[in-house]
Amino acid sequence: MAFPGTYNFNYYRGDTFSFIVRPKDANGNTFSLDLYSAAFTVATARGAGATQYNCTASVNTVDDIVTCTISSTVGRNFASGTTYVYDVQITDGISVHTILTGTITPTDDITGAI
Repeated sequence: MAFPGTYNFNYYRGDTFSFIVRPKDANGNTFSLDLYSAAFTVATARGAGATQYNCTASVNTVDDIVTCTISSTVGRNFASGTTYVYDVQITDGISVHTILTGTITPTDDITGAI
């Protein structure tokens, strides 16, 4: 598996937000996700001691994609003006591969804002 890709994005606080990851091997070929599960974790900082938010990552073994979702209830916890970091990892129970990482920059919403 190659070094993780980077995807930085803006997020509208409190919305449901999804994106798809298509893992590739070091040669650029589709990486088979048979027997793999995925995790998508957002945090206030990298390393130990940061606040972490578990988001949803689902594996589609037919298309070899991972769909990552920030639910509106999790996203409501993100503060505007704070930059968050995240990792998307896959594992077969033996090895772990971080396939994507980056930053999330939230913007406050209007409807439903507290």
